[in-house]
Amino acid sequence: MSLIEIHALKKNYGNFQALKGLDLSFEAGRIVGLLGPNGSGKTTLLRILSAYDMNYQGEVLIDGQAPGLHSRAITSSLPDKANLSLSWTPQKAIAVYQDFFADFNADKAQRMLEDLKMDPRQKLEAMSKGMQEKIQVVMTMSRDAQIYLLDEPISGVDPAARKVILQMILENYCPQSLMILSTHMIRDIEPIIDDALFLKEGDLVLHDQADAIRAREGKSIHELFEEVFQ
Repeated sequence: MSLIEIHALKKNYGNFQALKGLDLSFEAGRIVGLLGPNGSGKTTLLRILSAYDMNYQGEVLIDGQAPGLHSRAITSSLPDKANLSLSWTPQKAIAVYQDFFADFNADKAQRMLEDLKMDPRQKLEAMSKGMQEKIQVVMTMSRDAQIYLLDEPISGVDPAARKVILQMILENYCPQSLMILSTHMIRDIEPIIDDALFLKEGDLVLHDQADAIRAREGKSIHELFEEVFQ
């Protein structure tokens, strides 16, 4: 059985249909690029998988169970909007995560902060947007989770910061885990993904191994993305 199974998943916001009957499955040990333009349903799908949104139609199973307490215990999520208080310091964030998550690895978090040369006592509000983004990634990747759900982890930061953030993600990701990484910056993440999933206006356009797509189409994932969504 796959780590995540999705059948006929629909999600409406009033008259707007954000997801239109998705059927998907995800195996452990894969990095999946969840790709599509703004408004394609990426964030909606990740919110449902993160158990932030329980109001949907269809079936979602994570490790054999509907999203809830069990899935939250094995899933580390980086939402599209910052979820750390700007009044916190990295030190405070580590203490809070340690209290909330049994799989949180404080030593890993401290090591990442040292690698980034961050002052653990500096408040987030005194940091640049790029530094705040890095702290969010540190907290997410410091959990020894079975599933990582990352919503636009490299948006809104400069190319140098994107490179650092992706390096942090790769170095602290467990190869036996599943990672679903949402972005519209395909060129940046193409080298690290095992599978690509294209969403367009809530519909599934493509879901396959990245190497198989490149071999079949004779072009990069980035080139195919531009062709499909231009």
